Amino acid sequence: MPTRSLPAETRLGRVTLTVSDLDAVLPFYRDVVGLRVREQGDGRAVLGTAADAGGTAEVDDSAGGAVATDLLVLEEDPDAGPRPSNAAGLFHTAFLFPSRSALGDALARVRDAGARLTGASDHRVSEALYLRDPEGNGVELYRDRPRGEWPEADGEVEMDTLPLDVDALLADRAGDADAAGDPAPAGTTVGHVHLEVTDLDAAEAFYVDAAGFDVRQRMGTDALFLAAGGYHHHVGLNTWNRRGAPTTGRGIARFEVIAPDGDALEAVRESFVAAGVEVTEDAGALVVRDPDGIGVRVVVD
Repeated sequence: MPTRSLPAETRLGRVTLTVSDLDAVLPFYRDVVGLRVREQGDGRAVLGTAADAGGTAEVDDSAGGAVATDLLVLEEDPDAGPRPSNAAGLFHTAFLFPSRSALGDALARVRDAGARLTGASDHRVSEALYLRDPEGNGVELYRDRPRGEWPEADGEVEMDTLPLDVDALLADRAGDADAAGDPAPAGTTVGHVHLEVTDLDAAEAFYVDAAGFDVRQRMGTDALFLAAGGYHHHVGLNTWNRRGAPTTGRGIARFEVIAPDGDALEAVRESFVAAGVEVTEDAGALVVRDPDGIGVRVVVD
């Protein structure tokens, strides 16, 4: 267990992917996932839930005062090769939609774009669609069931992988038949990131003991699901594919953990330092690397 847990308000921010061909990857996240391009230039694109460029969170009056958020950064490196088959890295980035109907719209975008689902599951706490972007990065599109319906025992959630009726999901979509290209709605967020790690004990020491996430479910000796504030998981960790080397090549470069205030940020800093984790600063953010070389930026909301 962590010596102190992250505040309940903690959530995830932007995920940054290294890609070798921005022009090939960007349309997938725009047209299939439904994110809007908020900034683009010099081999870099920022995508989120509003068309106007700006900071990571700003009010979009056209969306009824909803917060518009940057969710994904694509950084082009033409020399970046595929992630080696034995390297740690991204299992998937999970985009959380605010309703079942919005997830139905996402499924319509997937089908209209001719993209192929690699899976569709009912996890008891959520309903999820799985696919891969053009460079092989895993992507999850999901919606949460109401928290009161989540099965729990002994302080942990009890997630499972059950079949999902995709035809019923498509029937529940919000959009009209001709509106499948509509973007993801306000309120769409990065719900969690799921990582392939080389050593589950080392990853647990970093994300639980040092960072302060709580264990929400332990699946045997091969997977852990961690969160703040009783969420089912903000970070997934697994060794299912027996990765044996640090991350390299294309794929996840870093992701953000958003703390609610400066006191929480300072507590995270002290915890990392006490655990012997090297901490640097960048524009007010704490920057660390996990045991497999994946960057984590801890920022203030």
